[in-house]
Amino acid sequence: MAKVVKFYETGAPEVLRFEDVEVGEPGPGEVRLRHVAVGLNFADTYFRSGIYPVPLPSGIGNEAAGVVEAVGAGVSDFVVGDRVTYTGFTNTLGAYSTERLISAAPLIKLPEGISCETAAAMTMRGLSASYLCRRIYPFQGGETILLHAAAGGVGLIVSQWAKLLGLNVIGTVSTEAKAEVARAHGCDHIINYSHEDVAKRVREITNGVGVSVVFDSVGKDTFMSSLDSLKRRGLLVCVGTASGKIPPFDPAILARKGSAYITRPGLADYIADPAEKAELVGELFGHVAAGRIRIEINQRYALNDAVQAHRDLEGRKTTGSSIFVI
Repeated sequence: MAKVVKFYETGAPEVLRFEDVEVGEPGPGEVRLRHVAVGLNFADTYFRSGIYPVPLPSGIGNEAAGVVEAVGAGVSDFVVGDRVTYTGFTNTLGAYSTERLISAAPLIKLPEGISCETAAAMTMRGLSASYLCRRIYPFQGGETILLHAAAGGVGLIVSQWAKLLGLNVIGTVSTEAKAEVARAHGCDHIINYSHEDVAKRVREITNGVGVSVVFDSVGKDTFMSSLDSLKRRGLLVCVGTASGKIPPFDPAILARKGSAYITRPGLADYIADPAEKAELVGELFGHVAAGRIRIEINQRYALNDAVQAHRDLEGRKTTGSSIFVI
């Protein structure tokens, strides 16, 4: 029997259940995939808590890597034995499992030199970093960005990628231990938001100018300080709500903050086009395979420890990437 994590009601981590399941054979366009490693992402908590509503009961998780064990009719791009990874949104929900049936459409073949554990730790985070660095803004060398949660999984990849682009990176963290991690991955300046005024420090670091772009995955608690950190006509990229949803606001505030821009992008819209997805994947895998970007797996869990994993994630006890090892 395969194992799966499901939830029958939304709520705290304790709603997650570890169960047996019969997987069966793949239908047309599907493969049966044996997972080797499963990604643990903060977005998973949004599904579990109901921020992202889905029909219940539901599986959870939308990123994993493993080996194809069977292919259904019409599948021509993959064969038994292929190592693959995937990420998505509701179309890949159910990754917290030892085996599953999944459409072949979102699958990405893994090149030699990238393990399944590395892939599970970086497919969603790495593709998110890829579009943030390569699609969201026309960066020029020498510009400065503010990166919240700089020691997190996406943060560590973005900071390394930003240095490849010649950018100056100001990272925010909550502890000195996380500050050391962020520095080791390219942050030029660190702001500890637990006792420092973020916007004030950004102005000091940038000689009063502000930053070109803020990448904000925190949300409610950092929204105003992020706006206050931007230079004139700067861009606030809201990529998460770890502290809660951003409350409604009057768009006129953007004019008062220097004619600022704001966007709330989603990965799904940057990998919907197969050609663009292939380009982002190729650049990401190229950087990782060449060692230009390091993927740090700092937490490994067993699948039946999903409750504790979610507690650690929401308690901000993690750094870098976290995975379930099957």
